[in-house]
Amino acid sequence: MTQTILFILEIIGTISFTISGSIIAIRRSLDIFGVCFVGGITAVGGGIMRDILIGKIPPSFFTSYHNLAITLVTAIVVFIVAYIFRRKFGELSEKTEHVNNIFDAMGLAAFSVMGTEVAFVNGFGGNVIFSVTLGMLTGVGGGIIRDVLTSSTPYVLKKHVYALASILGSLVYYILRLHSADALIPSIVGIIFIFALRMLATRFLWSLPKIKLDL
Repeated sequence: MTQTILFILEIIGTISFTISGSIIAIRRSLDIFGVCFVGGITAVGGGIMRDILIGKIPPSFFTSYHNLAITLVTAIVVFIVAYIFRRKFGELSEKTEHVNNIFDAMGLAAFSVMGTEVAFVNGFGGNVIFSVTLGMLTGVGGGIIRDVLTSSTPYVLKKHVYALASILGSLVYYILRLHSADALIPSIVGIIFIFALRMLATRFLWSLPKIKLDL
């Protein structure tokens, strides 16, 4: 059951983050290779960081070829759709941003929960800090690489409770998982929690405190 849940979370997160990364790459006018690369690294970057931390060499992405196939197919489909509707794509900037935000929140939720569960599977479930850190890195790592590649300030450092949503959701999952025989119910609760928090933060413009200097 746990392995099935991990696989489902991996598929959901991979597709969601690939779409999110591909949309941003298209908006930065990258070519089809750039769209595939940025979309792919958004989807797998966090998982690579996670696997390195737990000593899994090579990381899962390099041994599970279905992830590579999923990212390539998804990115190419997004590129083709954007090309066909390129005029409307440019005109509907606000709507594409909203769609991108939804997929980004789905990827964040699925990968944060998945990363925390990986800690349990690999025997680190007794360490709450490490488990939650794995969840957060899996959730936000790919997005950080994506933003660096597209010359943007990393989303995680400036947008509405992004990393905080991942941390809190990973912690909620961790607590529930400690008292659950399997990962099903904790996964559902964790995903809903993170997704809902991200959507509410976007809707009501929740942000962490920041200092605006008059320079």
